[in-house]
Amino acid sequence: MLTSILDVLIAGLLLGGLYALIAMGLSLQYGVARVFNISHGEFIMLGGMATLTLFTVFKINPLIAIVICGPITFVLGYIIHRTFFRHLLTSLPIFGEITILCTLFLWTVFRILADYNYVRLNQFAALAICLVIAIILDFALNRTAFRRIHESRVAAGVFESTSMLFSFGLMFIIKNIAFIGWGPSIRSYSFLQQPVSIAGALFGMNRLVTLGFSILIGLAFYFFLTRTRIGKAIRAAASDPTVAQLMGVNINQVLALCFGLGAAMAGIAGVLISMCYPVNANMGIEYTIIAIIVVALGGLGSIPGSFIGGFALGIIGSIVSFFEPGLALVAYYFIFGLLLLIRPKGILGK
Repeated sequence: MLTSILDVLIAGLLLGGLYALIAMGLSLQYGVARVFNISHGEFIMLGGMATLTLFTVFKINPLIAIVICGPITFVLGYIIHRTFFRHLLTSLPIFGEITILCTLFLWTVFRILADYNYVRLNQFAALAICLVIAIILDFALNRTAFRRIHESRVAAGVFESTSMLFSFGLMFIIKNIAFIGWGPSIRSYSFLQQPVSIAGALFGMNRLVTLGFSILIGLAFYFFLTRTRIGKAIRAAASDPTVAQLMGVNINQVLALCFGLGAAMAGIAGVLISMCYPVNANMGIEYTIIAIIVVALGGLGSIPGSFIGGFALGIIGSIVSFFEPGLALVAYYFIFGLLLLIRPKGILGK
Protein backbone atom coordinates (compact mmCIF):
# COMPACT_ATOMS: atom_id res chain seq x y z
CA MET A 1 0.00 0.00 0.00
CA LEU A 2 2.79 2.40 0.96
CA THR A 3 4.64 1.53 -2.24
CA SER A 4 1.59 2.36 -4.37
CA ILE A 5 1.03 5.69 -2.57
CA LEU A 6 4.68 6.63 -3.02
CA ASP A 7 4.56 5.61 -6.68
CA VAL A 8 1.51 7.80 -7.31
CA LEU A 9 3.01 10.72 -5.37
CA ILE A 10 6.36 10.70 -7.19
CA ALA A 11 4.65 10.30 -10.56
CA GLY A 12 2.35 13.21 -9.70
CA LEU A 13 5.26 15.41 -8.64
CA LEU A 14 7.07 14.58 -11.89
CA LEU A 15 4.05 15.57 -13.99
CA GLY A 16 3.47 18.58 -11.76
CA GLY A 17 7.01 19.83 -12.22
CA LEU A 18 6.70 19.65 -16.00
CA TYR A 19 3.25 21.26 -15.94
CA ALA A 20 4.58 24.04 -13.70
CA LEU A 21 7.40 24.90 -16.11
CA ILE A 22 5.02 24.89 -19.07
CA ALA A 23 2.40 27.03 -17.31
CA MET A 24 4.89 29.53 -15.87
CA GLY A 25 6.03 30.33 -19.40
CA LEU A 26 2.49 30.81 -20.69
CA SER A 27 1.52 32.82 -17.62
CA LEU A 28 4.42 35.20 -18.23
CA GLN A 29 3.50 35.61 -21.88
CA TYR A 30 -0.12 36.39 -21.09
CA GLY A 31 0.30 38.18 -17.77
CA VAL A 32 2.89 40.66 -19.06
CA ALA A 33 3.06 40.53 -22.85
CA ARG A 34 -0.75 40.05 -23.10
CA VAL A 35 -0.32 37.31 -25.69
CA PHE A 36 -2.56 34.28 -25.19
CA ASN A 37 -0.12 32.06 -27.04
CA ILE A 38 -1.94 29.10 -28.61
CA SER A 39 1.36 28.00 -30.17
CA HIS A 40 3.00 27.58 -26.74
CA GLY A 41 2.95 23.81 -26.99
CA GLU A 42 4.83 23.90 -30.29
CA PHE A 43 7.88 25.36 -28.53
CA ILE A 44 7.66 22.39 -26.15
CA MET A 45 7.57 20.09 -29.18
CA LEU A 46 10.61 21.85 -30.69
CA GLY A 47 12.56 21.39 -27.47
CA GLY A 48 11.67 17.70 -27.26
CA MET A 49 12.34 16.88 -30.91
CA ALA A 50 15.57 18.90 -30.97
CA THR A 51 16.82 17.03 -27.88
CA LEU A 52 15.96 13.71 -29.53
CA THR A 53 18.04 14.71 -32.58
CA LEU A 54 20.93 16.03 -30.49
CA PHE A 55 21.09 12.80 -28.45
CA THR A 56 20.53 10.21 -31.19
CA VAL A 57 22.52 11.89 -33.98
CA PHE A 58 25.15 14.00 -32.26
CA LYS A 59 25.37 12.03 -28.96
CA ILE A 60 24.85 15.18 -26.86
CA ASN A 61 23.65 14.58 -23.30
CA PRO A 62 20.02 15.73 -22.87
CA LEU A 63 21.01 17.68 -19.74
CA ILE A 64 23.48 19.64 -21.86
CA ALA A 65 20.70 20.08 -24.43
CA ILE A 66 18.92 22.26 -21.85
CA VAL A 67 21.54 25.00 -22.30
CA ILE A 68 21.23 24.62 -26.09
CA CYS A 69 17.45 24.44 -26.58
CA GLY A 70 16.61 27.02 -23.90
CA PRO A 71 18.57 29.90 -25.47
CA ILE A 72 17.52 28.94 -29.00
CA THR A 73 13.80 28.95 -28.16
CA PHE A 74 14.32 32.20 -26.25
CA VAL A 75 15.85 33.88 -29.30
CA LEU A 76 13.10 32.47 -31.52
CA GLY A 77 10.35 33.76 -29.23
CA TYR A 78 12.09 37.13 -28.81
CA ILE A 79 12.38 37.63 -32.58
CA ILE A 80 8.76 36.59 -33.17
CA HIS A 81 7.51 39.15 -30.67
CA ARG A 82 9.82 41.94 -31.84
CA THR A 83 8.55 41.51 -35.39
CA PHE A 84 5.02 40.11 -35.69
CA PHE A 85 3.49 40.75 -32.26
CA ARG A 86 5.00 44.22 -31.96
CA HIS A 87 3.43 45.09 -35.30
CA LEU A 88 0.07 43.82 -34.05
CA LEU A 89 0.51 45.90 -30.90
CA THR A 90 1.11 49.13 -32.82
CA SER A 91 -1.31 48.59 -35.70
CA LEU A 92 -3.81 46.21 -37.19
CA PRO A 93 -3.04 43.39 -39.63
CA ILE A 94 -2.09 44.78 -43.01
CA PHE A 95 -2.75 43.38 -46.43
CA GLY A 96 -0.50 40.34 -46.83
CA GLU A 97 -0.26 39.06 -43.26
CA ILE A 98 -3.73 37.54 -43.30
CA THR A 99 -3.01 36.14 -46.76
CA ILE A 100 0.04 34.26 -45.49
CA LEU A 101 -1.70 32.88 -42.38
CA CYS A 102 -4.90 31.90 -44.20
CA THR A 103 -2.95 30.24 -47.01
CA LEU A 104 -1.00 28.10 -44.54
CA PHE A 105 -4.14 27.23 -42.59
CA LEU A 106 -6.20 26.32 -45.68
CA TRP A 107 -3.31 24.34 -47.15
CA THR A 108 -3.11 22.34 -43.92
CA VAL A 109 -6.84 21.62 -44.17
CA PHE A 110 -6.41 20.49 -47.78
CA ARG A 111 -3.58 18.16 -46.77
CA ILE A 112 -5.69 16.60 -44.02
CA LEU A 113 -8.62 16.10 -46.41
CA ALA A 114 -6.26 14.62 -49.01
CA ASP A 115 -4.91 12.13 -46.45
CA TYR A 116 -8.46 10.85 -45.99
CA ASN A 117 -9.15 10.92 -49.76
CA TYR A 118 -11.87 13.58 -49.50
CA VAL A 119 -10.15 15.70 -52.14
CA ARG A 120 -7.83 14.73 -54.97
CA LEU A 121 -5.52 17.62 -55.72
CA ASN A 122 -1.75 17.72 -55.78
CA GLN A 123 -0.15 20.02 -53.22
CA PHE A 124 0.71 22.75 -55.73
CA ALA A 125 -2.86 23.00 -57.03
CA ALA A 126 -4.16 23.06 -53.45
CA LEU A 127 -1.66 25.77 -52.57
CA ALA A 128 -2.78 27.90 -55.55
CA ILE A 129 -6.47 27.56 -54.58
CA CYS A 130 -5.71 28.40 -50.95
CA LEU A 131 -3.72 31.47 -52.00
CA VAL A 132 -6.58 32.81 -54.13
CA ILE A 133 -9.14 32.28 -51.33
CA ALA A 134 -6.82 33.91 -48.79
CA ILE A 135 -6.18 36.98 -50.98
CA ILE A 136 -9.93 37.50 -51.46
CA LEU A 137 -10.56 37.12 -47.70
CA ASP A 138 -7.69 39.46 -46.86
CA PHE A 139 -8.94 42.13 -49.26
CA ALA A 140 -12.52 41.86 -47.95
CA LEU A 141 -11.47 42.15 -44.28
CA ASN A 142 -9.23 45.13 -44.88
CA ARG A 143 -11.97 46.92 -46.84
CA THR A 144 -14.65 46.26 -44.20
CA ALA A 145 -13.97 45.12 -40.62
CA PHE A 146 -10.37 46.30 -40.14
CA ARG A 147 -11.08 49.61 -41.86
CA ARG A 148 -13.93 50.33 -39.42
CA ILE A 149 -11.72 49.40 -36.46
CA HIS A 150 -9.03 51.80 -37.66
CA GLU A 151 -11.58 54.59 -37.83
CA SER A 152 -13.07 53.83 -34.39
CA ARG A 153 -9.73 54.33 -32.54
CA VAL A 154 -9.95 51.11 -30.51
CA ALA A 155 -7.13 49.28 -32.27
CA ALA A 156 -5.18 48.77 -29.01
CA GLY A 157 -8.17 47.02 -27.44
CA VAL A 158 -8.19 44.23 -30.02
CA PHE A 159 -4.51 43.32 -29.60
CA GLU A 160 -5.24 40.31 -27.41
CA SER A 161 -7.68 38.80 -29.90
CA THR A 162 -5.51 39.49 -32.96
CA SER A 163 -2.39 38.14 -31.21
CA MET A 164 -4.28 34.98 -30.25
CA LEU A 165 -5.36 34.50 -33.86
CA PHE A 166 -1.80 35.04 -35.05
CA SER A 167 -0.46 32.51 -32.52
CA PHE A 168 -3.07 30.05 -33.81
CA GLY A 169 -1.61 30.45 -37.31
CA LEU A 170 1.91 30.24 -35.87
CA MET A 171 1.00 26.89 -34.35
CA PHE A 172 0.24 25.47 -37.80
CA ILE A 173 3.42 26.96 -39.27
CA ILE A 174 5.70 25.41 -36.63
CA LYS A 175 3.84 22.11 -36.68
CA ASN A 176 4.07 21.75 -40.47
CA ILE A 177 7.77 22.61 -40.45
CA ALA A 178 8.29 19.95 -37.77
CA PHE A 179 6.35 17.41 -39.84
CA ILE A 180 8.60 18.14 -42.80
CA GLY A 181 11.77 17.85 -40.72
CA TRP A 182 10.95 14.96 -38.36
CA GLY A 183 7.85 13.29 -39.79
CA PRO A 184 4.75 12.21 -37.86
CA SER A 185 6.18 9.13 -36.14
CA ILE A 186 6.43 8.83 -32.35
CA ARG A 187 10.03 8.57 -31.17
CA SER A 188 11.91 8.06 -27.94
CA TYR A 189 15.41 7.41 -26.62
CA SER A 190 16.91 5.69 -23.60
CA PHE A 191 18.60 7.91 -21.03
CA LEU A 192 19.27 7.26 -17.31
CA GLN A 193 16.68 4.49 -17.12
CA GLN A 194 18.38 2.49 -14.39
CA PRO A 195 15.94 1.93 -11.49
CA VAL A 196 16.26 3.65 -8.12
CA SER A 197 14.53 2.21 -5.05
CA ILE A 198 12.78 4.60 -2.64
CA ALA A 199 11.03 2.88 0.30
CA GLY A 200 10.56 -0.22 -1.84
CA ALA A 201 9.15 1.63 -4.86
CA LEU A 202 11.22 1.64 -8.06
CA PHE A 203 11.63 4.79 -10.15
CA GLY A 204 13.68 5.51 -13.22
CA MET A 205 16.67 7.73 -12.60
CA ASN A 206 15.59 9.94 -15.52
CA ARG A 207 12.29 10.70 -13.79
CA LEU A 208 13.96 11.75 -10.55
CA VAL A 209 16.48 13.90 -12.42
CA THR A 210 13.62 15.51 -14.37
CA LEU A 211 11.75 16.24 -11.14
CA GLY A 212 14.85 17.80 -9.58
CA PHE A 213 15.55 20.00 -12.60
CA SER A 214 11.90 21.08 -12.83
CA ILE A 215 11.86 22.29 -9.24
CA LEU A 216 15.30 23.91 -9.54
CA ILE A 217 14.48 25.76 -12.77
CA GLY A 218 11.07 26.85 -11.48
CA LEU A 219 12.53 28.29 -8.27
CA ALA A 220 15.38 29.96 -10.15
CA PHE A 221 12.89 31.56 -12.50
CA TYR A 222 10.80 32.83 -9.59
CA PHE A 223 13.85 34.36 -7.87
CA PHE A 224 14.86 35.92 -11.18
CA LEU A 225 11.51 37.71 -11.34
CA THR A 226 11.53 38.81 -7.71
CA ARG A 227 15.19 39.62 -6.97
CA THR A 228 16.74 40.99 -10.17
CA ARG A 229 16.47 44.41 -11.77
CA ILE A 230 15.05 42.95 -14.98
CA GLY A 231 12.55 40.91 -12.98
CA LYS A 232 11.35 44.05 -11.19
CA ALA A 233 10.91 45.77 -14.56
CA ILE A 234 8.86 42.81 -15.76
CA ARG A 235 6.62 42.94 -12.69
CA ALA A 236 6.22 46.70 -13.07
CA ALA A 237 5.18 46.25 -16.70
CA ALA A 238 2.68 43.60 -15.65
CA SER A 239 1.19 45.85 -12.98
CA ASP A 240 0.88 49.09 -15.01
CA PRO A 241 2.67 49.41 -18.39
CA THR A 242 2.00 53.15 -18.67
CA VAL A 243 3.50 54.01 -15.27
CA ALA A 244 6.39 51.63 -15.87
CA GLN A 245 7.17 53.38 -19.14
CA LEU A 246 7.11 56.76 -17.40
CA MET A 247 9.62 55.39 -14.87
CA GLY A 248 12.06 54.56 -17.67
CA VAL A 249 11.16 50.94 -18.46
CA ASN A 250 11.51 50.05 -22.15
CA ILE A 251 8.10 48.41 -22.56
CA ASN A 252 8.70 46.98 -26.04
CA GLN A 253 11.94 45.40 -24.84
CA VAL A 254 10.29 43.98 -21.72
CA LEU A 255 7.32 42.53 -23.63
CA ALA A 256 9.62 40.80 -26.13
CA LEU A 257 11.79 39.56 -23.26
CA CYS A 258 8.76 38.06 -21.51
CA PHE A 259 7.61 36.28 -24.65
CA GLY A 260 11.12 34.97 -25.21
CA LEU A 261 11.41 33.76 -21.61
CA GLY A 262 8.06 31.99 -21.92
CA ALA A 263 9.26 30.25 -25.09
CA ALA A 264 12.52 29.30 -23.33
CA MET A 265 10.60 27.75 -20.43
CA ALA A 266 8.57 25.77 -22.95
CA GLY A 267 11.70 24.62 -24.77
CA ILE A 268 13.36 23.50 -21.51
CA ALA A 269 10.17 21.66 -20.52
CA GLY A 270 10.28 19.90 -23.90
CA VAL A 271 13.84 18.74 -23.18
CA LEU A 272 12.78 17.28 -19.82
CA ILE A 273 9.65 15.69 -21.30
CA SER A 274 11.72 13.91 -23.96
CA MET A 275 13.83 12.31 -21.21
CA CYS A 276 10.79 10.50 -19.80
CA TYR A 277 8.12 10.26 -22.50
CA PRO A 278 7.96 9.62 -26.26
CA VAL A 279 7.81 12.74 -28.43
CA ASN A 280 6.41 13.53 -31.87
CA ALA A 281 5.68 16.54 -34.07
CA ASN A 282 1.98 16.51 -33.11
CA MET A 283 2.42 16.67 -29.33
CA GLY A 284 2.20 20.44 -28.89
CA ILE A 285 -1.57 20.99 -28.74
CA GLU A 286 -2.04 18.61 -25.78
CA TYR A 287 0.50 20.51 -23.69
CA THR A 288 -1.00 23.85 -24.74
CA ILE A 289 -4.36 22.71 -23.34
CA ILE A 290 -2.73 21.55 -20.11
CA ALA A 291 -0.86 24.86 -19.79
CA ILE A 292 -4.11 26.81 -20.19
CA ILE A 293 -5.79 24.71 -17.49
CA VAL A 294 -2.85 25.16 -15.10
CA VAL A 295 -2.71 28.93 -15.71
CA ALA A 296 -6.46 29.18 -15.00
CA LEU A 297 -6.03 27.00 -11.91
CA GLY A 298 -3.18 29.09 -10.52
CA GLY A 299 -4.57 32.47 -11.55
CA LEU A 300 -4.07 34.38 -14.79
CA GLY A 301 -0.70 36.11 -14.76
CA SER A 302 0.38 34.64 -11.40
CA ILE A 303 3.78 32.90 -11.64
CA PRO A 304 3.62 31.37 -8.11
CA GLY A 305 0.04 30.32 -8.85
CA SER A 306 1.15 28.52 -12.01
CA PHE A 307 3.92 26.77 -10.06
CA ILE A 308 1.51 25.58 -7.36
CA GLY A 309 -1.24 24.79 -9.87
CA GLY A 310 1.13 22.70 -11.97
CA PHE A 311 2.04 20.43 -9.08
CA ALA A 312 -1.60 20.23 -7.93
CA LEU A 313 -2.80 19.20 -11.38
CA GLY A 314 0.07 16.72 -11.76
CA ILE A 315 -0.81 14.95 -8.51
CA ILE A 316 -4.51 14.87 -9.42
CA GLY A 317 -3.66 13.44 -12.84
CA SER A 318 -1.43 10.79 -11.28
CA ILE A 319 -4.19 9.71 -8.86
CA VAL A 320 -6.75 9.46 -11.67
CA SER A 321 -4.29 7.58 -13.91
CA PHE A 322 -3.66 5.06 -11.14
CA PHE A 323 -7.30 3.97 -11.33
CA GLU A 324 -8.05 4.68 -15.02
CA PRO A 325 -5.25 6.06 -17.24
CA GLY A 326 -7.63 7.12 -20.01
CA LEU A 327 -9.51 9.55 -17.76
CA ALA A 328 -6.62 11.84 -16.82
CA LEU A 329 -7.33 14.46 -19.49
CA VAL A 330 -11.06 14.21 -18.75
CA ALA A 331 -10.30 14.97 -15.10
CA TYR A 332 -8.29 18.04 -16.17
CA TYR A 333 -11.23 19.37 -18.18
CA PHE A 334 -13.59 18.69 -15.27
CA ILE A 335 -11.35 20.62 -12.87
CA PHE A 336 -11.10 23.45 -15.39
CA GLY A 337 -14.88 23.72 -15.73
CA LEU A 338 -15.44 23.43 -11.99
CA LEU A 339 -12.85 26.11 -11.31
CA LEU A 340 -14.52 28.54 -13.70
CA LEU A 341 -17.77 28.09 -11.80
CA ILE A 342 -16.42 28.23 -8.22
CA ARG A 343 -13.30 30.47 -8.37
CA PRO A 344 -12.70 32.01 -11.81
CA LYS A 345 -9.72 34.00 -10.45
CA GLY A 346 -7.76 30.81 -9.69
CA ILE A 347 -5.76 29.91 -6.60
CA LEU A 348 -3.66 33.09 -6.40
CA GLY A 349 -5.53 35.25 -8.87
CA LYS A 350 -6.43 38.82 -8.00
